[in-house]
Amino acid sequence: MEGEWRMEAGLAWLLRAAWIAGTLPILVASIPSSRTSPFHGVLSEFASRGKTRKSSSQKWTVPQSFFSQFYAVAVVWTTILLLATWHYAYKMAPLDSESLHFSTIASHLTGGSHIFSLHKSRSTSAEHRYRVWKSVFLLLLMELHVMRRLYETLYVFNYSSTARMHIFGYLTGLFFYIAAPLSLCACCTAEVFNFTADQVAEINVEGRDLLSITGSDWWGYVKAITKLGWFEWIGAAIFIWGWVHQCRCHAILGSLRTDRTGEYQIPHGDWFELVSSPHYLAEMIIYAGLLVASGGTDFTVWLLFVFVVANLGFAAAETQRWYLHKFEDYPRKRRAYLPYVY
Repeated sequence: MEGEWRMEAGLAWLLRAAWIAGTLPILVASIPSSRTSPFHGVLSEFASRGKTRKSSSQKWTVPQSFFSQFYAVAVVWTTILLLATWHYAYKMAPLDSESLHFSTIASHLTGGSHIFSLHKSRSTSAEHRYRVWKSVFLLLLMELHVMRRLYETLYVFNYSSTARMHIFGYLTGLFFYIAAPLSLCACCTAEVFNFTADQVAEINVEGRDLLSITGSDWWGYVKAITKLGWFEWIGAAIFIWGWVHQCRCHAILGSLRTDRTGEYQIPHGDWFELVSSPHYLAEMIIYAGLLVASGGTDFTVWLLFVFVVANLGFAAAETQRWYLHKFEDYPRKRRAYLPYVY
């Protein structure tokens, strides 16, 4: 138990430090000052891809179609975390009506006081069991998101053969889709890892088959999720709202070019009538849904959300400038990513 506590505490520090380290440079570069303009230029070069790339040099770049690798990694990694956490929750963290009642009160009425704590108290096993199942729920939503994004990069987007992105942006993307799912289940990662290792040992050493390990009670794996509280389901509704609109906006972007000539057009339809980067706005809403579903008491998830907003807000501002420069007839009422605001 002490070893698990130290491992989860260390993981929490690492993830939080990473999100802060990623967010601060973006915030500094976004300050409208002549002193920060050189730094803004450097960060813009690192973050640029496709149409927003100002340099024609291919040095330190990779094809933009490598986006599919982000989501291939994300699908594999999220699936592993989901299955391991789900199996652990079913075997070791059963939810009953007492757990549900206590956790609904403790997590959402008094849990806010733990938001800045490095490691949430495990003084009540019922509350911790509830958090484990909440992690399963968050990973399920994340799986739904990354699977769709992988499909879109393969079959919806038609990347130009000349479209490139900076290697720094590519590596950042890979890191993001490893760290983001971990942030959603950091409260129980160590115990899940140890439990899974023991289960694998039973298969290898004792020769037990997989079915005897997992069991055949499939409803038992789902029943606890149906007992989660209002915060989780409201967060899921927000997530689905952003998910559906991002799907529509990506379909619009994918339909603008039926070949790989690299010619761009002004997008219309859905939220494109309000903002230039509605797919970024939808992504922010998706992660806002995850934040709400987490209960809003996990500082790591808060920092993940802040990084997503800062990163996509910066990219949306660059995209807005590109549209205004590229098209003389571009709708001037469209904002970058916040309707009627910015």
